Amino acid sequence: MKTATQQHESLDVLSKKGTCIEFFSAYQDMDLDRMLSLCDVNGTIAFEPLGDAFKGKIHEVGKGLWGAIMDSFPNLDNTVKNQTFDEATNTVSCTVVIFGTQKKEFAGMPSKGKDFDAEHIFIFRFNEDGKISDLSINWDHDQFVKQLTV
Repeated sequence: MKTATQQHESLDVLSKKGTCIEFFSAYQDMDLDRMLSLCDVNGTIAFEPLGDAFKGKIHEVGKGLWGAIMDSFPNLDNTVKNQTFDEATNTVSCTVVIFGTQKKEFAGMPSKGKDFDAEHIFIFRFNEDGKISDLSINWDHDQFVKQLTV
């Protein structure tokens, strides 16, 4: 007889994962205000491949970059592949595929009407009120550029 082992996550962990899913749902809906409402007004963000110029406040740097992406890729969409809670760092890591078709210039790249499909790693940290207080985003930027320019 085999015994199944079940792992039960705490309500706190489930709530944090739920906030991440809500964030990506708002991103799918291109609802920037809803995305930002899930974030602490003093929260920080780092778009890692883009360097220090793209690190700062979520409500400034994040809002600016997400707004530009949404404007340039009007069919932008995402699929959450998995979520993992790391108890040691109190973070939720999400592997997400983001995809869309470029219709306008973006980050100095003129539109050629090409599609991109890129796996991203989002690492969310939360404050005591359950708001996103820190967000780190990583992806293969060279591959992203290649998909749009070659």
